[in-house]
Amino acid sequence: MDRDAKIFMAVLFSLLFCAGSASAADQWHQFPVDNAIHGALGKDKLLPGIKLFMKGEKHPGLQKKLGEFEANKRSNGLGKSDQVACDVAFLSALISLQSRAQREGGNAVVDIYTITKDRKFESVTEYSCLAGKMVVNVALMGTVAQLDD
Repeated sequence: MDRDAKIFMAVLFSLLFCAGSASAADQWHQFPVDNAIHGALGKDKLLPGIKLFMKGEKHPGLQKKLGEFEANKRSNGLGKSDQVACDVAFLSALISLQSRAQREGGNAVVDIYTITKDRKFESVTEYSCLAGKMVVNVALMGTVAQLDD
């Protein structure tokens, strides 16, 4: 292949790639928290010693707040439904918050809500996820705390 043909092919592939990604609009979804947490992946991966409570969910008495922290996670969406990919990103973000709670000396993360792309979403039963053509994104905020037993 000569030089001009290589340049032409490179330009053609660039245009096709840009056109494809421009037409693939990101979509917002809300999925059930319980499906992710109580599914097979959640049961195997979440740390049992660090309790998790969504914003508005009742929890034992608060002894001490140790700080509010963010966890922003992405997951590959190729070959998966948006819900499966979003559940993976959501669980990864929860695990990150649990790890932070361990480092800070907490036994729980309370008041967890979604803050993906600066779009705040609070729910006791659902989380929000941004799904693109190939990648999904979930960002969570939560307060690390020490709760009464």
